[in-house]
Amino acid sequence: MMDLYAHFSHSLSQHPARHYVLALSGGVDSRVMLELLARYRSQHGILISAVHVHHGLSANADQWAEQCQAWCDVLAVPLRVERVNLDTTQGDSIEQLAREARYTALAGYIDQHSCLLLGQHSDDQLETFLLALKRGSGPKGLASMPRSAVFGQGRLLRPLLTVARSDIEAFAAQQQLAWVEDESNLDTRYERNFLRHEVTPLLTQRWPSIRQAVQRSAELCAEQESVLAELLADALLQAVQADGSLAIESLTRHSAAVRRQLLRAWLDRHGVNMPSRIQTDIIWDEVAQAEQDANPKLKLGLHHIRRFNRRLYCVGLQADVSAWSRQIKPDQVLDLPDDIGQLVLRVAPGGNLRIPAEPEHLRVIFEPQGLSACPVGRAGSRKLKKLFQEYQIPSWQRRRIPILMYQQQVVAVAGLFVERDFSGTDAELLWQQ
Repeated sequence: MMDLYAHFSHSLSQHPARHYVLALSGGVDSRVMLELLARYRSQHGILISAVHVHHGLSANADQWAEQCQAWCDVLAVPLRVERVNLDTTQGDSIEQLAREARYTALAGYIDQHSCLLLGQHSDDQLETFLLALKRGSGPKGLASMPRSAVFGQGRLLRPLLTVARSDIEAFAAQQQLAWVEDESNLDTRYERNFLRHEVTPLLTQRWPSIRQAVQRSAELCAEQESVLAELLADALLQAVQADGSLAIESLTRHSAAVRRQLLRAWLDRHGVNMPSRIQTDIIWDEVAQAEQDANPKLKLGLHHIRRFNRRLYCVGLQADVSAWSRQIKPDQVLDLPDDIGQLVLRVAPGGNLRIPAEPEHLRVIFEPQGLSACPVGRAGSRKLKKLFQEYQIPSWQRRRIPILMYQQQVVAVAGLFVERDFSGTDAELLWQQ
């Protein structure tokens, strides 16, 4: 049996950090890693902790969290249990939703001095490679999981990525370790489980070295993707605008193949899972090249791809706040919904608006439908819809800009203008986004 601790210790020594955070699911992989990490701490005196993400998908989820806590207590490893809720109405698979929620939760525990430790092994890598192959992925997808990568404000490391599951289980048996078994891992309706139980045993029986071969192929694909990124860096720099949007005109100068690669690189910057060939073609044909008066969009996971003023935008999914309304009081902070920020009507001489005689009738809304205003310096009133167009506000942002109202009149639109009838020097409207 291989010396698993020596392998683990060597991996961490190549990626030193002040604080190692273990993603502890309670399965055999992370359970073994907990034991190895505790031993590494005793030899090197480094700071360690663990995080258990509680998805609530299983009736046994509370028991798993309690078991992880018990193991950590024995080893004096601080544990945080992070509970997440999955929105199963989005249409994405449970596997994908759980994975995204898990990584989002873990990112909150990683700073520039931390390294997240994940328990994936060579069998996981083989399954990931086969899933990418099934999807028809290019080099980036076939690169599968890297041993080390930037994650959140710090890094992540998979110390056991080249170790077989059988070696991990043999170590657990030798050390008489207990672990939890997720009953869903036996459900072959899930693609990864189907590969694990029905496909990879046949492959490894026929070709015992297939795990190592797949790892080499994944590393070669990652290297090719890195070369592509280096060669296209200047083209991407020219296409990406200061606000993070992508200039459509810059893309038209390139071949379809280069254009697809630039789109993928741009989406990767926004944290979007790599699109398929069909999806990149839809982005170009049906979003970028839509009729001039159209308002096209394409949903990709937790994002929408939108177009405005001959640019492509990657927009996170947004809640509908058009029905939201709250009173605002001078000099008091008003928290806006859906992470839109905070608003303050600050009373200060030299401001640009007048506080009306009955300020208790001031309120903030987001619905511009049917409202009109005359900005200071203008001659006549116009519908807010037309004013938003003049101010070059993309359509998806027009119901996310705070509108200050006095009774039924527009007083100001945050960040854009003050209504002429409320011009003065009493106060100013400050929007902290």
